[in-house]
Amino acid sequence: MIKQFIILCLILAGITNDVRAQEKLQIAWPGEYKWKIASDQKSGNTRMVELLVGNESFKNWTIIGTMLSLMGSTSVPVKQAMNATYTQTLKNAPQAKLKMIETGTKSGSPWILFRIESPKFNNSAIPESQLYYIIQGKSALYSNFVAVKQPALGVLFIEKWARVFKNSTLVSK
Repeated sequence: MIKQFIILCLILAGITNDVRAQEKLQIAWPGEYKWKIASDQKSGNTRMVELLVGNESFKNWTIIGTMLSLMGSTSVPVKQAMNATYTQTLKNAPQAKLKMIETGTKSGSPWILFRIESPKFNNSAIPESQLYYIIQGKSALYSNFVAVKQPALGVLFIEKWARVFKNSTLVSK
C-alpha cells in the first residue's frame, strides 16, 4: 500500500512549478506514542518520512504516521490529490471506501481531510484504514496520514487526529 502511495506521489510531483520559497509543514505528533523515524526517503522533489511507535517495526506496527512533501507542486487542487490517492488505493484494495470529512483554507492554503477504509487488500486479508490530511503550501503539496490495521476508523480516532493535523503549521525556512 505504501509503495503504491509513493508511486502516486512521484506522479503528482511531475506536475510541478519552480520552487519559489522553502517551507515545511510542522505537525505535533502526539507524544504518547513515543514516535521514531522509521524511514526518511528522498527522490527528486519528493520526500517521505514514516513514523512508527518506538518499540514497533514495519513488520509489527499498530499505528503508522506518514508525511509526504512534493516540493514544487503548487497547482494540484487538494480534492484532485484526494481522488488520485483513492484511485491508487483501489488498485490494491478494490473494496476500499473513501469519505471526505472536511475542507478548508488555512492562512491562504487549501486543505482537505478524508479517510480511506480498506477491509482487505489483493495480497493481504489484513484491513487498513487511513486518515489523510493534504494541504497545498506555497512551494509544495503536503500529504500526511495516520493508519491503523482496522477495517474502519472510530469517531474518537478521527476527532483526535483531525485536531492533530488541523493544528499543523506551514513554516518558511
